[in-house]
Amino acid sequence: MFRSMRRTKCELKKETAEKILREGLYGVLALAGDDDYGYAVPINYAVAGGKIYFHCAKTGHKIDAIKRNDRVSFCVVDRHEVVPEKFTSYYTSAIAFGKIKIVEDNEDPEKIRGLELLADKYSPNESAEHRAQEIYGKLNALVVLVLEIEHITGKAAREIVDSFKG
Repeated sequence: MFRSMRRTKCELKKETAEKILREGLYGVLALAGDDDYGYAVPINYAVAGGKIYFHCAKTGHKIDAIKRNDRVSFCVVDRHEVVPEKFTSYYTSAIAFGKIKIVEDNEDPEKIRGLELLADKYSPNESAEHRAQEIYGKLNALVVLVLEIEHITGKAAREIVDSFKG
């Protein structure tokens, strides 16, 4: 179903790709947009239990695209260092593929879980009480998107890939 990586020498172990995904600060969600144009949007996220959680407004381009086609990919670039004298760059990245769903129901535990994970990741120094106030104060204005990971790949520049082979 999913393609094998063409440059297998650059492929990272699944565990390394999962670490890149877990530890990244933002990624790019790729969707099938309007009129068959690709639509890629930078977005914050949190990972837990084989799922990636996002939040967004209840309406807009992302929501319309997901309603048309729930198959998406999500890319995180962990490292990117341009090496001008070698006409290359040293990079590590991970791409997750899967189906995404929209969780609208405020009573759905997955909506609260996603928002709690996002709050924990991006506002770790705020008190649990303050995070809960923010979550419940904005609950009606947003939805949570949940990407169930079906496949993940990781890749590194050939010049640095051996440092991940351990």
